[in-house]
Amino acid sequence: MHRGDREVLLDLDHGAEAQPTDTYGSVQDGSFIPPRYGNYFRDGKTKIFVLVWEVRSRRKKRSKAKNSGETSAEGSSRSELRRAQLEQWRDRFTQNLQETGLLMEKEETANEKKTVHFLKLSAPWDVLVYYAEELCQRAPLQAQPHLNLNTSARVLDKLYIPNILKESVPNRPLDYYTCAFRKSFLGSSNQENYFTHTQRHRMVYEILSRTVYGKRKRAEVGVDRLINEGAYTAAFPLHEGPFELPGYGVRSEELNQRQVLFHFWARWCKWYKYQPLDHIREYFGEKIGLYFAWLFYTTWLLPAAVVGTLVFVSGVMTMGSNIPEEICNNGSNYLMCPLCNTCKAWNMSEICPMAKLGYLFDHPGTVLFSVFMSFWAVTFLEYWKRKMATLAHHWDCMDFHEEEERPRPEFVAMAPMMEENPVTGVKEPYFPEKTRLSRMFTGSMVIIMMQLCVVMIFLVTVVMCRGIISIMMFHTGSPVLRTEAGTIANICSSIVNLGLILLMGRVYTALAEQLTKWMHRTQTQYDNAFILKVFIFQFVNFYSSPFYVAFFKGFVGYPTNYGTLFGMRNEDCGPGGCLIELAEQLFIIMVGKQLINNVQEFILRKVKAWQQKRTLEKVLGGNGARELQRWEEDYQLLECEGLFEEYLEMLQFGFITIFVAAFPLAPLFALLNNWVEIRLDAHKFVCEYRRPVAERAQNIGVWFNILEALSHLSVIANAFLIAFTSDFLPRLLYQYKFGSDLHGYVNFSLAYAPLNYTEYPYKAFRDNNGSYTLFYWELLAVRLGFIIVFEQHVVFFVLRAIDWIVPDVPESLELKMKRERYLAKQALAENQEALL
Repeated sequence: MHRGDREVLLDLDHGAEAQPTDTYGSVQDGSFIPPRYGNYFRDGKTKIFVLVWEVRSRRKKRSKAKNSGETSAEGSSRSELRRAQLEQWRDRFTQNLQETGLLMEKEETANEKKTVHFLKLSAPWDVLVYYAEELCQRAPLQAQPHLNLNTSARVLDKLYIPNILKESVPNRPLDYYTCAFRKSFLGSSNQENYFTHTQRHRMVYEILSRTVYGKRKRAEVGVDRLINEGAYTAAFPLHEGPFELPGYGVRSEELNQRQVLFHFWARWCKWYKYQPLDHIREYFGEKIGLYFAWLFYTTWLLPAAVVGTLVFVSGVMTMGSNIPEEICNNGSNYLMCPLCNTCKAWNMSEICPMAKLGYLFDHPGTVLFSVFMSFWAVTFLEYWKRKMATLAHHWDCMDFHEEEERPRPEFVAMAPMMEENPVTGVKEPYFPEKTRLSRMFTGSMVIIMMQLCVVMIFLVTVVMCRGIISIMMFHTGSPVLRTEAGTIANICSSIVNLGLILLMGRVYTALAEQLTKWMHRTQTQYDNAFILKVFIFQFVNFYSSPFYVAFFKGFVGYPTNYGTLFGMRNEDCGPGGCLIELAEQLFIIMVGKQLINNVQEFILRKVKAWQQKRTLEKVLGGNGARELQRWEEDYQLLECEGLFEEYLEMLQFGFITIFVAAFPLAPLFALLNNWVEIRLDAHKFVCEYRRPVAERAQNIGVWFNILEALSHLSVIANAFLIAFTSDFLPRLLYQYKFGSDLHGYVNFSLAYAPLNYTEYPYKAFRDNNGSYTLFYWELLAVRLGFIIVFEQHVVFFVLRAIDWIVPDVPESLELKMKRERYLAKQALAENQEALL
């Protein structure tokens, strides 16, 4: 080993540079004065984790019961027994925590109504060392220069282009070559700063999750279940001081971690800056860090939004010259077949505005854009795989596997037998194969039945709503309402559909939670199964109506042979075609959902925070009554709700890929939404949420598989959309056979009803007997050829080639991993020599 490597190996005081100063006190005369307690024990040094529970005053309860005179003796007895049970669980839990070696201090805040208890916990050095080795924490071997992991920044630097997105964020955590932690590696390490705050929180929470408070056979284990039972109201690590910037002049290097994140990330004025991912991971852990790293796809939306906007603008500029002249110039000569049994014939000229508007979403540019978005989606996912591998190694999570996770308490309680774990060799609760398969079959049947019911309910509701509104518009007698009846009905039904989507989304989540409780051993397995079920529900919830409009609407039959649903004629596409109706529906569902979610996220969270703070102020004080301690301030914040709802909002990925041929502006709206979403999420995590326990993760889990499935589905869906829903191929075939322009196309695309039925034409490639013409079969061959040859072979071949050529792990990362393994071997060898 080189001399320089030996000097920096193992004997590290990495806290001197890596850890920012905990400056949450005050400054007087240029000198720093620490707070009385801060987020420490009373000694001002011991970092803490907090357990909280509330106890109502017994005297208050007795007086209330006496005044009401309605509380029965039996109810009072049950309440007392329950309170005694919770107190007994807390006492045993606390006793067992003491036996594990945790340090404790207790604080109380009370008024005449209730008392809030704060149990401050901290793990001493020997406990941290034991759990660091058991939890496979990473030990630093050798510091290395900060790597520039930002691709766009590297490209702009090479081109010598000023980068306004780049900003120097202070106190960036150091990067190290690491290996699995061993107690013998410690040497003369600095005990105060060897483990980061997030590592300490993770180890303390691991102890809390393993500690028994009742009978182990009943899975009476862990703080999570105690919170669910009501024994505790919260368990959380403390923030690193306030997020507000000091009123006095202070250098940016002296800010605490929370202030750095607020000043350089969570403020709205930083919307155009790169995210400080290393700082986010250092403060919130790898799982949350990966979520915000995933949101970098907002940057990738920029080229997609630019191209989509250009495609839309090109449609606006050329729509006047690409509409068949028979529609707008000679439309009064074409009286069309009535759209319903009680409707009157209508003039072709009435649909001129809708035909022009429909061209915006149905022209050659949209075909090219759908191909571009197919390549965009796969290229983005390939880049994300490389980015995810780089971050997993950079954040020391590449070797993290769910085998290291403990079984879930619910799994332990419900498992009928014990069996040896083939990985660890330890006997653990186990579900027999027969039981697991039977429950999987039951859950699958419930999901399938729910999907069928939902599809039928949605389609029947939306179709009937659209039909009733259309008939009402026709019967008004107003020429304007009759002309725009289809558009008004489509918009109204889309709004109704959006309301059903938001309503049923809550139902699906609750149902998926019930179906997932059964037999998943680890939290990772549980999360993946739960996410998959909710996504299947939500996919049908969101996309059933657009799929119906895109691929099933318009099959109405022909005069004398109309198809019916509940006595009503099947829906036909509007005057502008099905594609414009699909674009309208996608716009309302996508943009409407984004607006409603952002408003809810902003307003409801503010209301919840105000209610909670107002409720706790009566007990904790505030409003100038006294200065609150750090744990009291953090207890007033909202509990972190996790990342599930955040990832679920990324269903927009389906809107910008699956139906992008019908809605080229979708990437633009997604880009605008994500700019807002990042700031909202950053602000709530830094300012409004209690600090969550840092969780390890090496990827975004099953969400990546969902994105891959959506990207492949988008190629197929766009191929069928262009082939069967768009007028692009019919017009192209007509121009190829009969002329370079569209003169006569409208008349050619019309058919007349069978004799003695009606004298008006309708749009179809049929003869007078209702049979398909030769042109229809030629067109069908062209459509199938387009799908099979172009989309399915050319596009998929290129996409597979990209997947094969581009490695999932960059060469630079492989070299770094080899270097790390070399240093780890040297460390083990030298340590073994020292022991001998």
